[in-house]
Amino acid sequence: MKRLPTVAVAAVLAAPAVLTPAAAHASAGPAHYTGTLPDGATWIADVPADWNGTLVLYSHGFGPLTPANRPSEAAGKALLDRGYALAGSSYDPSGSLWALGSAVRDQLATGRAVSEIIGRPRITLALGQSMGGLVSAKIAETRAVDGVLSTCGIVAGGADLMNYQLNAGHAIDTLLAPDRDIKLADYETPAQAAAAGAQLTQAVADAQDTPAGRARIALASAFLNQSTWFSGDSPPARNDYAAMQRQQYEWIASGGVLNFVFGGRYWLNLAAGGDSAWNKGLNYSRLLHESGNLRQVKAMYRAAGLNMRSDLSRLTATAAEKAEPRPLAWMIRTSEPTGRLRVPTLNIHTISDGIVPVEHEREYAASVRRVGHPHLLRQAYVHRIGHCNFTASEYVASLQTLEKRVKTGHWPNTTARSLNKAAESLSLDPSAFIRYRSNRLVVQPSHP
Repeated sequence: MKRLPTVAVAAVLAAPAVLTPAAAHASAGPAHYTGTLPDGATWIADVPADWNGTLVLYSHGFGPLTPANRPSEAAGKALLDRGYALAGSSYDPSGSLWALGSAVRDQLATGRAVSEIIGRPRITLALGQSMGGLVSAKIAETRAVDGVLSTCGIVAGGADLMNYQLNAGHAIDTLLAPDRDIKLADYETPAQAAAAGAQLTQAVADAQDTPAGRARIALASAFLNQSTWFSGDSPPARNDYAAMQRQQYEWIASGGVLNFVFGGRYWLNLAAGGDSAWNKGLNYSRLLHESGNLRQVKAMYRAAGLNMRSDLSRLTATAAEKAEPRPLAWMIRTSEPTGRLRVPTLNIHTISDGIVPVEHEREYAASVRRVGHPHLLRQAYVHRIGHCNFTASEYVASLQTLEKRVKTGHWPNTTARSLNKAAESLSLDPSAFIRYRSNRLVVQPSHP
């Protein structure tokens, strides 16, 4: 089957389509397709010669609005070698890099466009990464696909993301940089957001050399849900509070977390038409007591001879950001999963993710339980450092586990041991699934 140029694809899409089952299609070789959707989004698709009838609809993460159809080259090759067709869109290029306003629509339209060319898939699975993991979580609330695999996803949602980042920024600005006039909200240009990230990072770097500074960095890290494992084969011991704080500092300084997350906030503001985050009236002492790192923060404050209660009262008293109703409503409507799953969903997450904390998973599971669909959700964890740092075998084993659930109507074994065994059988690369339970996500409610 030869590649069709974009013009030819557009002509096919304009004509009435008679969809035939995937089994009726046979190709002489692998095929690559491209196309453009009515809103200007572009898409790409790759179909192997021996297509197995399953289409994987890949949602890419935050970043350039260019089409992508695989989470990594190694994973893409492994899936194509096993007969899976891969497709994905750019999302609508007329808006923000935070593309939740159009991404679900564009992904589903891409699936329809590809189906009109290659035939109706027997199974369609949505696979998303990071922001795309949130896109896939929203797709899971439709019946447009048969199953969803969300990886390293922002599955607690955009409103929570904006709020806990604001809380950390407020702590750093108030306690470590009171004279630096750091702008924490309502960014009007990318440069403003980037400057805030740089200023916050510098404030942390300047504070690390003193016991008081380290205690306050630990406090801000608790509000950021920041991982305590940045380097080494394993996390620090749970009672080695100084080592935990050092690793949090490394995430912020060497890992560039604040530069990345605050730099990205401009794009969320742009998409929502304003800043959805709020902290006015928030009790920071009560918030800290929800953190799994409470003991660490208390120990660091004792070692520094600081009054933690005084700092928390100061944060509460100076919190002044009010929620903007329209941006908040947009964020909740487009970028917050409801938990109302309609199809089987498997989430995987590394246990040390400095960009999208693993605590997102616990918040998401609670949402799913509240609306009564826990039987549709499974979650698995990988013992590794890094955002979306998965091997090809972990992607493929997870996707095939989801596919078995779709085909049989029953979940296969999703324990770490079973997933590692499935990954090992692929003869690709190592896997590191682990039994794990995350801490709670430290964040105020989306609604003030």
